Amino acid sequence: MADLDALATQAYLYGFPLVFDLEQVVRYTTTGVGANPRAPFNAFSHARMLASAADTFVSINNDTVYSMASLDLGVGPVRLSVPASDRYYVLQFVDAWTDNFAYVGTRGTGNGAGEFLIVPPGWEGDAGGLTVVHAPTRVVSIVGRWSCAGADDLPAVHALQDAMTLTPVDADAEASGIPETSPQVDDVLGFWEKYRVWSQSFPPAPRDAALQASFAELGLTGDVPVGELTDEQQEALRAGARAGEGVITRAMSGSAAGAKPGAWSQTLHVFDYNLDFFEVGTKDDEAWRIADPKLRIGGRAVAAKAGLWGNHGYEAAYVMTFQDSDGQALTGEHEYDLRLSPPPPVGAFWSVTMYALPEFYLVDNEIDRYSVGDRTPGIVTDADGGLTIRIGRSRPSDAEAAANWLPAPAGAFRPILRMYMPGDAVLDGTYTPPPITRLDG
Repeated sequence: MADLDALATQAYLYGFPLVFDLEQVVRYTTTGVGANPRAPFNAFSHARMLASAADTFVSINNDTVYSMASLDLGVGPVRLSVPASDRYYVLQFVDAWTDNFAYVGTRGTGNGAGEFLIVPPGWEGDAGGLTVVHAPTRVVSIVGRWSCAGADDLPAVHALQDAMTLTPVDADAEASGIPETSPQVDDVLGFWEKYRVWSQSFPPAPRDAALQASFAELGLTGDVPVGELTDEQQEALRAGARAGEGVITRAMSGSAAGAKPGAWSQTLHVFDYNLDFFEVGTKDDEAWRIADPKLRIGGRAVAAKAGLWGNHGYEAAYVMTFQDSDGQALTGEHEYDLRLSPPPPVGAFWSVTMYALPEFYLVDNEIDRYSVGDRTPGIVTDADGGLTIRIGRSRPSDAEAAANWLPAPAGAFRPILRMYMPGDAVLDGTYTPPPITRLDG
């Protein structure tokens, strides 16, 4: 039984990204998410405002306006047209297993207008001179982000969003979407039933096929619903889900072993688990690959839970911390300063965004401010050009601190420093942000 439990734990870590990803695809195509309204397959859903606390999506950013699309390439190739842009933007392509396999945008393809043909696995045909993007799975997500300086900048962003188009080559083909799964007695078995059905509908990279096949002993590779599996198999699946979730939770709980108190987790390579699919805008480079199979599978699960649809580090670097400079957990019960001097070296822009634990959602606050960065209106910089961000639950009484205030929740929190088009000093580790310093007590 212990061996079966261990196998189920491995299966959970392997399958979690697939299930978590496709659940969000279902949300986008049925109800929408926050400021992004529902859109059918092969059509864009455009948010018309920056994200707020109403957007209940893990680690969503407040720097850019989102344009999202769920593609079902069962209809055949889909043509993507993008306009010339006057600002940083990125269209990130993510397959069903959360592999980032292509980038269209400022860094990857430039700011000029472009025409692309997104094609399903195994497609061979005439692209008519368009840049071809080969998708690893039938269903993929396009995660688009447009830089936006604030409310006054929104009309310009809307014009760019509206100029993008997705056009299936076969206009009469109908998307089949995500296969429905039968209801189960509880959410745990519901997860496993989704995994059983979806892992067969969306084959993984060839290198992972043998691992997926090894879960046959758990009943996860056949046609029998998990609710009809043996008691032993169901018990193992329950134990594996508990253990797998524990592994993910512990990995997200704080700084790495041996790190200095308050050190920011350098997550430049957390999204480097794609080893097989490198289309336009990606870097097919050993420096951006997690070679160890165990680290790759486990890391992919953690990345999905903590920051689904995050970019590769060379597109946008994300660093985070759970602790202050004394190694104590960050919480809204205290006030803190974060002094970024010099500011992060970037080719586009940077920000620090606040998230409440354990959901990693944006924090509702009285001034509707969810991040502070180099584009925040009214911020006061230091004499040397650096910026001191005041972090706390209550608005500071000091005017300068209030101008640079990043509101925190009442309880535990985790900020993320995002650096778009990070400079060489970020990528080679020369630049590291300082710890957050507690001010009271």
